[in-house]
Amino acid sequence: MEGVGGDAASMASPVQQRANEAWRLYQYYLDKTTPHAVNRWIGTLVIAVIYCLRVFYVQGFYIISYALGIYVLNLLIGFLSPLVDPELDASDGPMLPTKGSDEFKPFIRRLPEFKFWYSMTKAFCIAFVMTFFSFFDIPVFWPILLFYWIVLFVLTMRRQIAHMMKYKYIPFNLGKQKYGGKKASGSRSRAD
Repeated sequence: MEGVGGDAASMASPVQQRANEAWRLYQYYLDKTTPHAVNRWIGTLVIAVIYCLRVFYVQGFYIISYALGIYVLNLLIGFLSPLVDPELDASDGPMLPTKGSDEFKPFIRRLPEFKFWYSMTKAFCIAFVMTFFSFFDIPVFWPILLFYWIVLFVLTMRRQIAHMMKYKYIPFNLGKQKYGGKKASGSRSRAD
């Protein structure tokens, strides 16, 4: 029997092999972007501006924009939330410090920055492609959607900020804290 015990990759059709090869190439370049956070976010901003210009130009697809806004808000909440929510999970795992005497525990996000960026970029690309299909252009009165999204954003952020204040965590790395103690008075600068 020729197929029994053989290599599964050799049995794949040429189309599957090409798809696998394309996926590996895509993953390779995606992995290379990991250390370049600023450039990644600039690219996402460019994609978002192109999407906004497209929606403005065609004067439609407001439902797509509203759904995109809700999805991005959901991603933002995941990005700002700790992995272990002290309100929901009272386990023995790593908890956020609540007192000054507590041991320092680093803030671990529920949604890491790379996944946040990747999901947001994919969402804008998918929404952009959807603007080329007229059956997604459902006529709605867009100011109501915009007002509702703003109210939802404000209420959600207010709740998230209250949660951050209650459990005393900051979801951003503000750099290494510097000690502002004694300054050396005897140091001289030399011009060599």
